[in-house]
Amino acid sequence: QVQLVESGGGLVQAGGSLRLSCAASGRAVSTYAMGWFRQAPGKEREFVAAISWSGGTTYYADSVKGRFTISGDNARNTVYLQMNSLKPEDTAVYYCARNPWHSNYASLSAYDSWGQGTQVTVSS
Repeated sequence: QVQLVESGGGLVQAGGSLRLSCAASGRAVSTYAMGWFRQAPGKEREFVAAISWSGGTTYYADSVKGRFTISGDNARNTVYLQMNSLKPEDTAVYYCARNPWHSNYASLSAYDSWGQGTQVTVSS
C-alpha cells in the first residue's frame, strides 16, 4: 500500500504561482502513473493532470493546459504540480493519486490510492 501526502497549498493572488508536492511512501512512483485532481466546494472532483513515466508522457485538462506543469522526481519519490497564472476558478482542494494501469488518466476510477488533499485559494 502506498501513502500519498500533498503539500504546498495556500492563498495566492490571481496571476500568482504555487507548486504542489505529493510525497509517496512505499513503491517508487515511477512504477505507476500519477495524477492530480481537484474539487471545488459543491462541485465534483475533476481531473487536472497526469504523468506516466513508462511512456514519458503528460496529460492535462484543457482548463489548465499551458499554465500547469506536472513533473516527478524519482530520487525523492515525489510528484509536483507547478501552477502558474492562477485564476480564482482554480480555487479547490487538490489531490494526488496513483494510477496502476497507466490508462484512463482523466477517470477517477483509474486511481486506487489518494492523498488527503491540500487547499489552494486564489483571490481576485
